[in-house]
Amino acid sequence: MASLVQYLPEGEGWLPRWQLFVASLAMANSVQNLFTVSITKRLYTNKPEEVTALQARMSTMWNFTSAIVRLHCAYNIHNKAIYNTTLWTYAIAFFHFSTELLFFRTAKLNGPVISPVIVSSVSLLWMLSQYDFYVQ
Repeated sequence: MASLVQYLPEGEGWLPRWQLFVASLAMANSVQNLFTVSITKRLYTNKPEEVTALQARMSTMWNFTSAIVRLHCAYNIHNKAIYNTTLWTYAIAFFHFSTELLFFRTAKLNGPVISPVIVSSVSLLWMLSQYDFYVQ
């Protein structure tokens, strides 16, 4: 176990490790979505017929892209451009799930949807509150 610690982000505080954790989950979700639409359909339960294999793969690419940005942020937390880009990944995710819930009504407030809403909003607020600490 001690040998794995050397691969953790070296930044101060918990935010760099949180970025690594969230990036890892997004990568795992991306791999799952490449092989099945059932996971994506769990998000959009009000209109599962609108979830297609193409839409699931596009969602996979977004997930994977945001995971790469967040992973990069975990290891380069003091880089202003990377930090700002990572902030935007959470803002976009929050906007997407909020509009699907409240405007398009393709999703309902359940476990599969509440999770990305919580992760994106908490991460966004956490990053904004710690901006001056990490970005120099």
